[in-house]
Amino acid sequence: MAGRQAVKAYLDLVSQACRAILIFLKHNKIPHTVENIVIRKGQHKTPAFTKLNPMQKLPVLEDNGFVLTESDAILKYLATAYNVPDHWYPKLPEKRARVDEYTAWNHTNTHINTSSIFLHEVLLPCMGQPTNPENFEKVLADLDGTLDKLENMFLKNQPFLCGDDISLADLLAVCELMQPLCGGRDILKDRPKLLSLRSRVQSALSDSFDEAHSVVYQIREKFTAKLSPCSKQATL
Repeated sequence: MAGRQAVKAYLDLVSQACRAILIFLKHNKIPHTVENIVIRKGQHKTPAFTKLNPMQKLPVLEDNGFVLTESDAILKYLATAYNVPDHWYPKLPEKRARVDEYTAWNHTNTHINTSSIFLHEVLLPCMGQPTNPENFEKVLADLDGTLDKLENMFLKNQPFLCGDDISLADLLAVCELMQPLCGGRDILKDRPKLLSLRSRVQSALSDSFDEAHSVVYQIREKFTAKLSPCSKQATL
Protein backbone atom coordinates (compact mmCIF):
# COMPACT_ATOMS: atom_id res chain seq x y z
CA MET A 1 0.00 0.00 0.00
CA ALA A 2 3.05 2.22 -0.41
CA GLY A 3 2.18 5.57 -1.90
CA ARG A 4 -1.51 5.09 -1.26
CA GLN A 5 -3.30 8.29 -0.31
CA ALA A 6 -5.66 8.58 2.63
CA VAL A 7 -9.23 7.65 1.80
CA LYS A 8 -11.76 10.47 1.85
CA ALA A 9 -15.11 9.88 3.54
CA TYR A 10 -18.08 12.16 2.93
CA LEU A 11 -20.20 11.95 6.07
CA ASP A 12 -22.96 13.48 8.16
CA LEU A 13 -22.74 11.97 11.64
CA VAL A 14 -26.46 12.33 12.27
CA SER A 15 -26.59 9.32 9.93
CA GLN A 16 -26.20 5.90 11.52
CA ALA A 17 -24.32 4.52 8.50
CA CYS A 18 -21.91 7.46 8.45
CA ARG A 19 -21.08 6.90 12.10
CA ALA A 20 -20.35 3.24 11.42
CA ILE A 21 -17.88 4.13 8.69
CA LEU A 22 -16.09 6.75 10.78
CA ILE A 23 -15.80 4.31 13.69
CA PHE A 24 -14.39 1.62 11.40
CA LEU A 25 -11.83 3.99 9.89
CA LYS A 26 -10.71 5.32 13.27
CA HIS A 27 -10.65 2.02 15.13
CA ASN A 28 -8.66 0.27 12.42
CA LYS A 29 -6.32 3.24 11.94
CA ILE A 30 -7.02 3.49 8.23
CA PRO A 31 -5.57 6.81 7.01
CA HIS A 32 -8.51 9.03 6.15
CA THR A 33 -9.90 12.50 5.88
CA VAL A 34 -13.52 13.48 6.44
CA GLU A 35 -15.56 15.90 4.38
CA ASN A 36 -18.55 16.92 6.48
CA ILE A 37 -21.70 17.15 4.37
CA VAL A 38 -24.59 18.62 6.35
CA ILE A 39 -27.84 17.15 5.02
CA ARG A 40 -29.86 19.64 7.08
CA LYS A 41 -28.32 22.43 4.99
CA GLY A 42 -28.86 20.65 1.68
CA GLN A 43 -25.14 20.20 1.07
CA HIS A 44 -25.80 16.74 -0.39
CA LYS A 45 -27.67 18.41 -3.26
CA THR A 46 -24.95 20.78 -4.44
CA PRO A 47 -23.66 20.34 -8.02
CA ALA A 48 -20.25 19.25 -6.73
CA PHE A 49 -21.65 16.52 -4.49
CA THR A 50 -24.23 15.44 -7.07
CA LYS A 51 -21.38 14.91 -9.53
CA LEU A 52 -19.72 12.67 -6.95
CA ASN A 53 -22.92 10.79 -6.12
CA PRO A 54 -25.89 11.40 -8.44
CA MET A 55 -28.13 9.71 -5.84
CA GLN A 56 -27.39 12.65 -3.49
CA LYS A 57 -27.01 10.32 -0.52
CA LEU A 58 -24.42 9.68 2.16
CA PRO A 59 -22.06 8.08 2.92
CA VAL A 60 -19.58 8.22 0.03
CA LEU A 61 -16.00 6.95 0.02
CA GLU A 62 -13.26 8.10 -2.34
CA ASP A 63 -10.07 6.03 -2.53
CA ASN A 64 -7.46 7.08 -5.07
CA GLY A 65 -10.09 8.03 -7.63
CA PHE A 66 -12.34 5.05 -6.85
CA VAL A 67 -15.74 6.32 -5.65
CA LEU A 68 -18.08 4.04 -3.73
CA THR A 69 -21.54 4.58 -2.25
CA GLU A 70 -23.71 2.53 0.15
CA SER A 71 -22.48 1.87 3.68
CA ASP A 72 -22.58 -1.92 3.40
CA ALA A 73 -20.41 -1.87 0.28
CA ILE A 74 -18.05 0.74 1.76
CA LEU A 75 -17.46 -1.19 4.98
CA LYS A 76 -16.85 -4.46 3.16
CA TYR A 77 -14.50 -2.74 0.72
CA LEU A 78 -12.48 -1.24 3.57
CA ALA A 79 -12.38 -4.57 5.40
CA THR A 80 -11.16 -6.31 2.24
CA ALA A 81 -8.80 -3.68 0.81
CA TYR A 82 -7.07 -2.75 4.07
CA ASN A 83 -5.21 -4.86 6.57
CA VAL A 84 -7.85 -5.15 9.27
CA PRO A 85 -8.40 -8.12 11.61
CA ASP A 86 -10.28 -10.98 9.99
CA HIS A 87 -13.10 -10.99 12.55
CA TRP A 88 -14.61 -7.86 10.98
CA TYR A 89 -15.42 -9.63 7.70
CA PRO A 90 -14.13 -13.20 7.90
CA LYS A 91 -12.57 -14.96 4.92
CA LEU A 92 -14.11 -18.30 5.90
CA PRO A 93 -17.21 -18.58 3.66
CA GLU A 94 -19.62 -19.70 6.38
CA LYS A 95 -18.59 -16.94 8.77
CA ARG A 96 -18.64 -14.31 6.03
CA ALA A 97 -22.09 -15.46 4.97
CA ARG A 98 -23.38 -14.85 8.51
CA VAL A 99 -22.17 -11.25 8.36
CA ASP A 100 -23.71 -10.85 4.90
CA GLU A 101 -26.96 -12.34 6.18
CA TYR A 102 -27.31 -9.65 8.81
CA THR A 103 -26.18 -6.72 6.66
CA ALA A 104 -28.66 -7.73 3.95
CA TRP A 105 -31.43 -7.76 6.57
CA ASN A 106 -30.34 -4.60 8.38
CA HIS A 107 -31.39 -1.94 5.91
CA THR A 108 -35.02 -3.03 5.56
CA ASN A 109 -35.48 -3.91 9.22
CA THR A 110 -33.29 -2.41 11.95
CA HIS A 111 -32.52 0.70 9.88
CA ILE A 112 -36.10 1.34 8.80
CA ASN A 113 -37.46 0.93 12.34
CA THR A 114 -34.91 3.07 14.18
CA SER A 115 -35.11 5.73 11.45
CA SER A 116 -38.89 5.83 11.86
CA ILE A 117 -38.49 6.52 15.58
CA PHE A 118 -36.01 9.29 14.75
CA LEU A 119 -38.42 10.74 12.19
CA HIS A 120 -41.37 10.86 14.60
CA GLU A 121 -39.53 12.04 17.70
CA VAL A 122 -36.86 14.34 16.23
CA LEU A 123 -37.28 15.28 12.57
CA LEU A 124 -41.02 15.98 12.48
CA PRO A 125 -40.87 18.19 15.60
CA CYS A 126 -37.90 20.00 14.05
CA MET A 127 -39.99 20.74 10.97
CA GLY A 128 -42.94 21.86 13.08
CA GLN A 129 -45.05 18.96 11.85
CA PRO A 130 -47.37 16.92 14.07
CA THR A 131 -46.99 13.20 14.58
CA ASN A 132 -49.88 10.81 14.20
CA PRO A 133 -50.27 8.78 17.43
CA GLU A 134 -51.73 5.78 15.58
CA ASN A 135 -48.86 5.78 13.10
CA PHE A 136 -46.38 6.02 15.93
CA GLU A 137 -47.95 3.06 17.74
CA LYS A 138 -47.40 1.00 14.59
CA VAL A 139 -43.80 2.21 14.39
CA LEU A 140 -43.22 1.04 17.97
CA ALA A 141 -44.87 -2.32 17.27
CA ASP A 142 -42.73 -2.84 14.15
CA LEU A 143 -39.62 -1.94 16.12
CA ASP A 144 -40.55 -4.44 18.82
CA GLY A 145 -40.83 -7.20 16.23
CA THR A 146 -37.46 -6.29 14.75
CA LEU A 147 -35.79 -6.30 18.16
CA ASP A 148 -37.28 -9.74 18.85
CA LYS A 149 -35.72 -11.06 15.63
CA LEU A 150 -32.43 -9.33 16.31
CA GLU A 151 -32.29 -10.98 19.72
CA ASN A 152 -33.66 -14.43 18.92
CA MET A 153 -32.57 -15.04 15.32
CA PHE A 154 -29.20 -13.31 15.20
CA LEU A 155 -27.79 -12.79 18.70
CA LYS A 156 -29.22 -15.87 20.42
CA ASN A 157 -26.80 -16.73 23.25
CA GLN A 158 -23.66 -15.51 21.50
CA PRO A 159 -21.51 -12.57 22.61
CA PHE A 160 -21.97 -10.92 19.19
CA LEU A 161 -24.46 -11.19 16.34
CA CYS A 162 -22.33 -13.55 14.24
CA GLY A 163 -20.40 -15.43 16.89
CA ASP A 164 -17.67 -14.88 19.43
CA ASP A 165 -16.08 -11.81 17.84
CA ILE A 166 -17.27 -8.37 16.81
CA SER A 167 -18.00 -7.98 13.10
CA LEU A 168 -19.39 -5.46 10.63
CA ALA A 169 -22.84 -6.76 11.56
CA ASP A 170 -22.47 -5.59 15.16
CA LEU A 171 -21.08 -2.22 14.12
CA LEU A 172 -23.98 -1.50 11.77
CA ALA A 173 -26.60 -2.83 14.18
CA VAL A 174 -25.47 -0.90 17.24
CA CYS A 175 -25.11 2.37 15.32
CA GLU A 176 -28.74 1.87 14.29
CA LEU A 177 -29.84 1.05 17.83
CA MET A 178 -28.26 4.27 19.10
CA GLN A 179 -30.33 6.50 16.81
CA PRO A 180 -33.51 6.75 18.94
CA LEU A 181 -31.38 8.11 21.81
CA CYS A 182 -31.40 11.42 19.91
CA GLY A 183 -34.97 11.91 21.10
CA GLY A 184 -34.25 10.53 24.56
CA ARG A 185 -35.67 7.04 23.89
CA ASP A 186 -33.53 4.06 24.87
CA ILE A 187 -35.17 1.24 22.94
CA LEU A 188 -33.02 -1.36 24.71
CA LYS A 189 -33.84 -0.48 28.32
CA ASP A 190 -36.10 -3.53 28.72
CA ARG A 191 -33.91 -5.85 26.65
CA PRO A 192 -30.93 -6.95 28.75
CA LYS A 193 -29.41 -9.19 26.06
CA LEU A 194 -29.32 -6.38 23.51
CA LEU A 195 -28.14 -3.93 26.16
CA SER A 196 -25.24 -6.26 26.86
CA LEU A 197 -24.48 -6.45 23.14
CA ARG A 198 -24.39 -2.67 22.93
CA SER A 199 -22.06 -2.50 25.94
CA ARG A 200 -19.71 -5.11 24.45
CA VAL A 201 -19.56 -3.27 21.13
CA GLN A 202 -19.01 0.07 22.84
CA SER A 203 -16.24 -1.43 24.98
CA ALA A 204 -14.56 -3.10 21.99
CA LEU A 205 -14.52 0.15 20.02
CA SER A 206 -13.53 2.38 22.96
CA ASP A 207 -13.05 6.08 22.16
CA SER A 208 -13.91 5.82 18.47
CA PHE A 209 -17.48 4.83 19.37
CA ASP A 210 -18.16 7.78 21.66
CA GLU A 211 -16.41 10.24 19.35
CA ALA A 212 -18.64 9.25 16.45
CA HIS A 213 -21.76 9.32 18.64
CA SER A 214 -21.08 12.71 20.19
CA VAL A 215 -23.72 14.21 17.89
CA VAL A 216 -26.30 11.75 19.27
CA TYR A 217 -25.43 12.72 22.83
CA GLN A 218 -25.63 16.43 21.97
CA ILE A 219 -29.07 16.12 20.39
CA ARG A 220 -30.27 14.04 23.36
CA GLU A 221 -29.08 16.74 25.75
CA LYS A 222 -31.18 19.29 23.86
CA PHE A 223 -34.27 17.13 24.27
CA THR A 224 -33.53 16.37 27.92
CA ALA A 225 -33.21 20.09 28.60
CA LYS A 226 -36.39 20.65 26.57
CA LEU A 227 -34.49 22.85 24.13
CA SER A 228 -35.00 22.73 20.39
CA PRO A 229 -32.43 20.47 18.71
CA CYS A 230 -33.07 22.52 15.57
CA SER A 231 -31.58 25.73 16.94
CA LYS A 232 -28.55 27.28 15.30
CA GLN A 233 -26.35 25.83 18.02
CA ALA A 234 -27.61 22.30 17.46
CA THR A 235 -25.74 19.80 15.35
CA LEU A 236 -28.84 18.32 13.74
